[in-house]
Amino acid sequence: MLRIHGIARSRAFRCIWAAEEAGLAYEVVPIGFGPELKAAIAAVNPNGKIPALQDGALTLFESLAINLHIAGKAGAPLMPKGDDASRVLQWTLWAATEAEPAHQQWAYNTYVLPPEKRDPAQAKAGAEALAPRLAVLEAHLAKGGPFLLGRDFTIADLNLAAVLYGSWLNGMDYAGFPRTKAWLDACFGRPAALVARKQREG
Repeated sequence: MLRIHGIARSRAFRCIWAAEEAGLAYEVVPIGFGPELKAAIAAVNPNGKIPALQDGALTLFESLAINLHIAGKAGAPLMPKGDDASRVLQWTLWAATEAEPAHQQWAYNTYVLPPEKRDPAQAKAGAEALAPRLAVLEAHLAKGGPFLLGRDFTIADLNLAAVLYGSWLNGMDYAGFPRTKAWLDACFGRPAALVARKQREG
């Protein structure tokens, strides 16, 4: 059984969703935020952050890497083979390096930080930095779809959608990116996503 260390209201949400999509048994080891975090998580993640995964003798940290492992256990279509496996890696790394930094700048200054600590200028800068990345995604989805690699939903969709989850849930304006909005709606409306979202949003 997979053991996912964290709570659903963290990046562990991504891993819970992946486990649901993969149809694998899992348990959530509830470790939240706060001063107790580093001591509780240190045995499974030397970075002192959640999530972390234990799968038998294997211990992993980094949520997107965890998801690639989970998808690998499930196989196709969640983790395809050949060139499409390389495309999964491409979009997963793109999510982390291109989309997430700007998204987080917007998110922290829109809904994550207490109101008195938010900087509207930083939120605006984050949204402006994210926009050209969303334009890349929009153009890609216009070529085919409905998912990143074509007809089938893969872990690439899950990883990128999970990175953008906060903006989708908390009112970022996607009017200029209708295909991206439709893709996000499709991803987050999947049965496995709804199970994970219930744990996070409930």
